[in-house]
Amino acid sequence: MSKGILMVAQNSADDYVLQACLCAMSIKATNDISVSILTNDPIPDKYKDLFEHVINIPWTDSAEDENWKVQNRWKAYHVTPYNETIVMDTDMLVLQNIDSWWNFLSNYEMYFTSHVMDYRQNVINDTYYRKAFTSNKLPNVYVGIHYFKKCDFAHDFYGWLELVSNNWNLFYGHYVKENYPKRMSMDVSAAIVTKILDCESQITNAKAAFPTFTHMKPHVQGWQTVTESWQERVGVYLKPNLDLIVGNHKQDGVFHYTENNFVTNKIIKTYEEALCL
Repeated sequence: MSKGILMVAQNSADDYVLQACLCAMSIKATNDISVSILTNDPIPDKYKDLFEHVINIPWTDSAEDENWKVQNRWKAYHVTPYNETIVMDTDMLVLQNIDSWWNFLSNYEMYFTSHVMDYRQNVINDTYYRKAFTSNKLPNVYVGIHYFKKCDFAHDFYGWLELVSNNWNLFYGHYVKENYPKRMSMDVSAAIVTKILDCESQITNAKAAFPTFTHMKPHVQGWQTVTESWQERVGVYLKPNLDLIVGNHKQDGVFHYTENNFVTNKIIKTYEEALCL
């Protein structure tokens, strides 16, 4: 069966396509796996070979008039060229081989990460960014990394995800009465679908050590003094061998840097040199 990683990237004020290219470089540096991108924005010529498939966003562009362009992410299931797909946010670096993830995920038809780590590799229990989940008893799923097979169950799940995404005000009004989000969230939408289908035990495993990712939002790092940007609080350095050091801690797994200005020319050049691009 074919398998690969798919990213959805639409530029707004930030260059998410460039983020996807950097993410693809990190994947190619650590894994022998196909990578594809769903986008309607141009990809720089020097990075096109990073993607086995460049897929145009089908049907109408649901995010055309939006600044926060997540409205097309439900289309991932319908356009993926793979029988087994890991969907990954663009603002991530893959820092190790994840073959063992595929072996684990193959036991599921769909799988969502349900716990994430801070940069010191502690499980994050702080709910600062998850109040809509805790106050409304929604399943704690993260869309940033999730997996699906081409199957009836995943097809049904994504059909519901389309419905919730396109009518989010209606569904959030019913399921998210406390700490109502200011905009549509794919995490919240996926949690609502999980609740509707009563399938949390089928698509998550709280005891599993992976798949997960390091989540760099500043309020969940266990700091007494929190800055607006995590990069103001700790140093970060990417070595020529692609080891990533954050606050004297070597990072492994998948690193979700969350802040657009993390993508510097120096980091891009380090990856380009490592891959001889």
